[in-house]
Amino acid sequence: MQLKKRFLSLAAAAALLLAPALLHARPFKWASQGEIGTWDIHSDNNSLAQGIHSWVYESLVYYNSRTFAVEPLLATSWKEISPTQVRFVLRQGVKFHDGSAFGADDAVFSLQRAMAKTSTFTPNTQGIRQVVKVDEYTIDVLLSAPNPVLLRQMTDLRIMSRAWAQKNRSVEPKDIKGMEENFAHRNAMGTGPYTLESWQPEVKMVFKRNPNWWGKMEGNVSEMVYTPIKSTATRMAALLSGEVDMVLDPAPQDLARLRATPELKVIDGLEYRTIFLGMDQFREELPGSNIQGRNPLKDVRVRRALYQAIDAETIARSIMRGLGKPNGTLVAPMVAGYTEAVGKRLPYSVEAARKLLAEAGYPDGFEVDFACPNNRYINDEAICQAITAMWSRVGVRAKLRTMPLSTFLPMLQRYEASVYMLGWGVTTFDALYTLQSLARTVGAGADGNYNVGRYSHPRMDYLVDRIKVETDAPVRARMLTEALQLSNDTVSHIPLHDQVIPWAMKRNIDLVHRADNRVDVRMVKVN
Repeated sequence: MQLKKRFLSLAAAAALLLAPALLHARPFKWASQGEIGTWDIHSDNNSLAQGIHSWVYESLVYYNSRTFAVEPLLATSWKEISPTQVRFVLRQGVKFHDGSAFGADDAVFSLQRAMAKTSTFTPNTQGIRQVVKVDEYTIDVLLSAPNPVLLRQMTDLRIMSRAWAQKNRSVEPKDIKGMEENFAHRNAMGTGPYTLESWQPEVKMVFKRNPNWWGKMEGNVSEMVYTPIKSTATRMAALLSGEVDMVLDPAPQDLARLRATPELKVIDGLEYRTIFLGMDQFREELPGSNIQGRNPLKDVRVRRALYQAIDAETIARSIMRGLGKPNGTLVAPMVAGYTEAVGKRLPYSVEAARKLLAEAGYPDGFEVDFACPNNRYINDEAICQAITAMWSRVGVRAKLRTMPLSTFLPMLQRYEASVYMLGWGVTTFDALYTLQSLARTVGAGADGNYNVGRYSHPRMDYLVDRIKVETDAPVRARMLTEALQLSNDTVSHIPLHDQVIPWAMKRNIDLVHRADNRVDVRMVKVN
């Protein structure tokens, strides 16, 4: 009897301790225009998916949401055994959502999975030669050469249960270019602070707080619902009516009204993402063009003409309404390698563009395919429509086609666009991530993995390969800037602007605004 009373009193005390947390736990509902393409964490390397995946799956290290310093997550510490061997000590006592224990086998399996042929996370694994188990809670990452940004690359390499993947035919990542699905495409099972309860593509995702999560939660969100709402008007109506608590991408034209609404608030900042256009510089003849036997986009004069025919200031002012800062290079100012000089744009000039086209042998212009997403970047479709009109003034007749991101990215990976819009966020805050993915000749691993215009330049390849292994910081910084300038000079791409990202929400929502446009739900408070 005494034992029973003692047990009851302990249970009551525990209930009292837990009561405040339970009482203050709140649901959090938010929306944006985009939808992720898969729940396979190594299949689709785009920022929206990475941010959402991080609620369910965790990496060995991650960025602090306030400082963007690399901090421990599933690894508690790391040290350099040699310039090409880094040892990670793993966190003990961590459980996957099915109750199984996390350990070295899962870490080794997941990092190797991210290196697979069907993975698009090769920019994050570049330089990693092998991952080996030392003991149950220690692994070694072996490098092909010293890598000064290894930890930053690893912030988006999330960990999957080896046993779960093997049991559910998901050992290899889903191939984003194909239609075949694995179990991990629609199902998720990580170690993170939330579990995926359901996913109805293009409808909603529901997440529940993981009561067995090892970490400390700053926020109080018990359940989260993410709703992709493509229509701008519908997203704004959902926020104003209280149907959702936050919108990640409010329409620029609505910001003044939102800021003036007493029940709402808007917080904003410069994103680490640059919006640009890519061009097919590989094919000898462009599909669907009226130019036969030649590819106009191979000529740097044509690429420069397309660039100078775009009035980026007008786009920033009239379409972006201040949410785009014109940029002349492929990375934003907070990224290593950027300088004010390298970020200077070529001047807008219809006359110069016409002259360049005539010099290249296209005085009457030409027809070209132009592909854009319509639910990923701020006013992406409207920007592409404006560019189409601007190009028509110099005789370039762009045949615009727009589509959702979920079909747009696989189409790009199949090299099916002549000119295309893309945005590139730099998860390492280092220009190598951009240059290797976008400007190096397509090769193995991360080399040119999103160089879908197949630009190629020997000096660029030399610089990128040197930067990968250069540990002298001043030398490396100069090489990053040189490579960015080479991209500018050869017009490897046409940079447009860096996004300024406003988040609109109810006044009772407290969170940390991140330059990578990701919601850290661990820090969301609903008051």
